[in-house]
Formats: sequence, C-alpha cells, structure tokens
Amino acid sequence: MTDYLVKALAYDGQVRAYAVRTTETVREAQRRHQTWPTASAALGRAMTAGVMMGAMLKGDSQITIKIEGGGPIGHILVDSNAKGHVRGYVSNPHVHFELNANGKLDVARAVGTNGTLTVVKDLGLRDYFTGQVPLVSGELGEDFTYYFVSSEQTPSSVGVGVLVNPDYTILAAGGFILQLMPGTEEQTIADIEKNLTTIPPISKMIENGLTPEQILHALLGGEQNVKILETMPVSFVCRCSRERVADAIISLGVEEIQQMIDEEGKAEASCHFCNETYTFSAEDLEELKKLAKQND
Repeated sequence: MTDYLVKALAYDGQVRAYAVRTTETVREAQRRHQTWPTASAALGRAMTAGVMMGAMLKGDSQITIKIEGGGPIGHILVDSNAKGHVRGYVSNPHVHFELNANGKLDVARAVGTNGTLTVVKDLGLRDYFTGQVPLVSGELGEDFTYYFVSSEQTPSSVGVGVLVNPDYTILAAGGFILQLMPGTEEQTIADIEKNLTTIPPISKMIENGLTPEQILHALLGGEQNVKILETMPVSFVCRCSRERVADAIISLGVEEIQQMIDEEGKAEASCHFCNETYTFSAEDLEELKKLAKQND
C-alpha cells in the first residue's frame, strides 16, 4: 500500500481531522540515514507530524520543524510542504535503547526533554511565522499536541507512531491530528476522548492494515460522522540536486574554487536531509570557476 494522507471534517464541521500512513516514507528515511530503531522511531514520528502539518498549508508554502531536547540523537530537522513531500534527519542516527516501561521504543530518552520544539512556516510572505514551545514529554505526540494548544491556540490531539523490524527496517508508521473548532459541543469532546483511550496505538492500526480513512472512523465514532475532503499521496522527497550544489560552489567565488582544485583536486558535498553525495572533479570545478568569473 502506498503512503497517503486524508483531510476530513467530522461531527458536522466541529472537528478538523488528518490521518496518514507513512510506512514507505519513513522506510526511505531509515534506508538513507541507516537509523537505529529508537532514532528511527523519533525521526519517523517527527516526519509523520510534519507531513500532516504541511498538508494544512496551501500552494507553495513550506514548514520546517526543529526538535532539540538535549538527548543523544541531537536535533531532529524535518521539512514538508502542502504537496505531501517530506524529508528529515537526526544529528546522530545510531541511537538505540532497551524498550521503556510500557514496552515501547524509548523515544523520550533518545530525544531528551530539556529543550524546545520550533516550527517555522514559510507562507510566501515577507516574514516567516515562527512558533516555539518547550518539550513536555519527548515522546513527540504530546509535544506536538502542546504546540498546537500553546502556539496556535487550537485544542488538538496528535498521535504518531513507528514500528521497527528486528532488522532495523520499518514495519509500520502513521499518525493522526484531531483539532476542535470553536464551539465544539461537550458531548463531541467526551466521545472523542473516550475513543482516544480505547483505540489501539496508531502504529498497530497501520500494521493491522487500517487505512487513514478507517483510522478516522475509529477515532471519530464511525463513518457516518466523518466527511473526507481530500486525499493526497505522501513521500520522502528532497529538494537537493547537483545543480543546486553547483550553484553553491559558484557562489563561493573564483579563489575558493581554485583552492579546492589545488588542495583536493575535487569537491564533495553531502545533503543532510537525504544523504546524497555529489562529487565534482577538477574538470567540473574548472567549468564552475569559469561561471563564477562571469558572475564577478
């Protein structure tokens, strides 16, 4: 099953809802970064939340999420947009611990709890929107929930989960975001709270083959309560390219490019987000030097 996201309204417009399957997307991130299980869970949860938050945007808008909790994985950085594209990485991908007291991957220990979750939205305007909140648990679902309530004043519930195979590959990943609109009835809130306490973990629902639509039906009291507005494919997409790296080298100027040729005889650059490495030979650098000279 390919990854995709659904946007919906529920309870006659009282609730805005998102659900997503990100198994293949997180699998690609794990493959590229060779993350160990606990790091995979942390990165996968952040990417899952990020792709849903990107889906809340319009047009060419983009969102960047940075999580710095002081834990051994260092920071997590995730980029996404309104088209279902997401990419991300952790500073230290080789982090893994024993399962926590609940029998789950100990994401909070890996991420840390002494730090912040920062969200930067590029809406195509002159200024960016930036929101920052302290981490409240390090498990990330609760942290994103707190972000929406505190920074965007939107009562929300965020669930994100990742299951990892014994060989470190990704078994299942996905998530949901429920947001209460102004004037939501108390009974609606009570119904949702009850459902949240009785459903299986989101990663288990994905592993059992539930679609994003079926996950929303389980969360929101049945198909009759849910109106699907849109579905969109989701995938790991990086914006890096050989051309972008070449432009960056050109921008360094003639002298620095000549220094690369003299000292190394080549240039190499790796993208943090996707781990792709771009190599430029001495001949390539000579061509870039000519272009840099034209730009002077």
